[in-house]
Amino acid sequence: MPIACVLRSSLLTVSLVLPLTEALSAQPAAAEPAAQHATIAIRAGRLLDVESGRVSTDQVILVRDGRIQAVGPNLKAPEDSSLIDLSKQTVLPGLIDCHTHLADLADSEPLSLLRKSAVETAYAAIPNARLTLMAGFTTVRDVGVYRAFNDVAMRDAIANGIIAGPRMYVAGAYVTISEGAGAMTGLPPDIQLPLDYRFGVANSPWEVRQKIRELAHRGADHIKILTTGAVLTHGSNPKSIEFTPEEIQAAVDEANNFGLRVEAHAHAAEGIKNAIRAGVASIEHATLIDDEGIALAKKRGTYLDMDIYDEECIQSSASMPADFLQHDRDLAEAQRQNFTKAVRAGVKMTFGTDAGVCPHGINARQFAFMVKYGMTPLQAIQAATVNAADLIGHPELFGSLRAGKSADIIAVAGDPLTDIRVLENVAFVMKEGTVYKQDGRPLR
Repeated sequence: MPIACVLRSSLLTVSLVLPLTEALSAQPAAAEPAAQHATIAIRAGRLLDVESGRVSTDQVILVRDGRIQAVGPNLKAPEDSSLIDLSKQTVLPGLIDCHTHLADLADSEPLSLLRKSAVETAYAAIPNARLTLMAGFTTVRDVGVYRAFNDVAMRDAIANGIIAGPRMYVAGAYVTISEGAGAMTGLPPDIQLPLDYRFGVANSPWEVRQKIRELAHRGADHIKILTTGAVLTHGSNPKSIEFTPEEIQAAVDEANNFGLRVEAHAHAAEGIKNAIRAGVASIEHATLIDDEGIALAKKRGTYLDMDIYDEECIQSSASMPADFLQHDRDLAEAQRQNFTKAVRAGVKMTFGTDAGVCPHGINARQFAFMVKYGMTPLQAIQAATVNAADLIGHPELFGSLRAGKSADIIAVAGDPLTDIRVLENVAFVMKEGTVYKQDGRPLR
């Protein structure tokens, strides 16, 4: 197994990855995408151009070596091409979720993680990646793990063909204040957490810079900071302000030194505005954003990544801790109304679900809520394609179907521009030229 990617991450990650890769590399037929050689010709009955909103009929997409070679009508494929017939379906780019937690356990109680070793956690998280890919999400921005660098390990395992999953861009760890929104809280003060559970704790501008330097060195693709309290953190107040403006500015400046973007978890209005003024790329949740914050986000070009569906999962959970339920009841409807205000104001928006709060693989259920609360179906799809690709920083690689881009392609029965819920049942998934799902059935 190539170990170059593993060496980038910490000794914690190495100890996690090696048993995982040794066990899984013995099963290449189940996990490794087939090598790409011949051209694949995809016949699309309806092809959605997510940038313009135009739908073209009877189109052909030529794919070779994981890339789109050409898109258009009546394209002549080489004689050795294989044909994929999607002539009765709508074809569009692979979807992108900008707020996931694939590498953590999907458990309503964060303290449950303490009952498992790093390797147990890694094995238990493997299905999260596959479920997400089979739902049509070929790329995710994974925005933090309690156990530092589990996400780096999962990203590299997917990239090396060890397990099936979406292309991942990962944070490495939460950067948070002591006992803050991204910390493992709720334990007695005399219990000392292992380093990987407190890796990102920082309490001054210079400590913030130190953490970001270490995260950059160990393989983070972006930086996640938490500027207010949280809903799903014991002892937290989502309306509280955590990092100071000086600490947030240090985070953005230091991340920029390494070519990394910063996303800020923020519920409270002032915490949102502090982060926007400092130059973060996106605000996660943006629950209590006020009119000034909306105007500021529009002026600065800051993306809002608002997870307006997951309240359904939180309130219906039989195991959700009582304090988490109370936090959520106080905020959920306000977030949805502010989502509507932001859409009407023309703020840049992306698609982010906080997957892990809801079960992995049902990400697309949020589309209907985005439409219900003010977006057109096209705007909701753009949030999960071109806008998401722009926020992550790789619009040249994915987000639309253009020659030269990665062959990340999905198909659905029906028309998502008239019924957005058809995206909840993706029939075909191709990622980087490899077919993972066809006719509604997983192939890998």
